[in-house]
Amino acid sequence: MSNLPDDNFSNIIRQIIKKSLFTERQIAIILKRRNLVDSQFTISKGAFYRQVTQSKDKLTALCYSWILLRSLGVLSDDDIDVINRLSEQVSVIQSSDVFPEREEQIMSVIQELLKRTCNL
Repeated sequence: MSNLPDDNFSNIIRQIIKKSLFTERQIAIILKRRNLVDSQFTISKGAFYRQVTQSKDKLTALCYSWILLRSLGVLSDDDIDVINRLSEQVSVIQSSDVFPEREEQIMSVIQELLKRTCNL
């Protein structure tokens, strides 16, 4: 699998993935391993399991980072609330048709909210 088919991720999800710690393939693998999608991969078993290990390591590191930043007070309850609401809204948007011009506006709002949340 060199690239995922266009219908697997919306443009907004693709943009978010580009800004995340994960690749599209790793997200697809995580979704498959959690039985959230039924994707087929056209890569060798060895390559697939290397990607599984990399995905698991990144997900684990992300969780440790989340715990660390929460416990040190870097991420407040309000920050967590903003992130949760953004996640819920992206979930709703993902399952609906969004015009390309609206995608830019949505990403702009997400970027602005995260900029404020992650300001040091």
